[in-house]
Amino acid sequence: MRQKKKSDVISWILLIGVVLLLLEASFNGEGIVFVCALSAALIFLGRKKWHRTFGKITFWAGVIILGVTIFNLMAFKFLLIVALLFIIVQFYQSKQHPAVIEPVLLGPVEGAEEELYERKSLLQNVWFGKQSTPDDVYEWNDINVQCGVGDTVVDLSQTILPDGEAIIFIRNLIGNVKIMLPYEIDVSVQHSVLVGSTVIFEKSEPNIFNQTLYYRTKEYEQAERKVRILTSIGAGTLEVKRV
Repeated sequence: MRQKKKSDVISWILLIGVVLLLLEASFNGEGIVFVCALSAALIFLGRKKWHRTFGKITFWAGVIILGVTIFNLMAFKFLLIVALLFIIVQFYQSKQHPAVIEPVLLGPVEGAEEELYERKSLLQNVWFGKQSTPDDVYEWNDINVQCGVGDTVVDLSQTILPDGEAIIFIRNLIGNVKIMLPYEIDVSVQHSVLVGSTVIFEKSEPNIFNQTLYYRTKEYEQAERKVRILTSIGAGTLEVKRV
């Protein structure tokens, strides 16, 4: 039901945007068509003469004129404002309604030449929303996800890690990543961030801008059970703590 309401809202927004575009075209249609045609001609000519300086100048002039024209359209401004408001609302709702994904072990895949078993991932790729590993005991499976806007929480105290190296690979556009580890587990952390902060055990970096950080515990290479954490965040905080 909630997905249906969201789809209806998006449909109405697109419909209003189309109506605004038609209204604007009806009042200034000739001007818009002329500028778009001129831009297309400049881009086409620039592409054909790209090997010369004149071609490069012509191409980028066409791109700039077309971009300015689109940006000045009333319909484009409306859709841009609505998109920003939609992202803000979804980010707020993700804080209020975290999604918990339960792992499910499925049977062999039919039609496969070999016996392949499909396993439900602990976390999923999501555009918006907070998600976390189950609160109850669960079976471990390596994590490899990418998310849009929202927080991601991984609690390893509720599972038993197998011998060897467990992998946690999380890419986040906007939001925080929190990973909780048992005390006896060694860890390697490689973190890339545009704007944000990190808290790795007792070490914190409050203000980070476009950096890649790497940490690991002293006995990581020799450890029988260990966790390798690879994270990439556009804007947000990475926290790794013991529980």
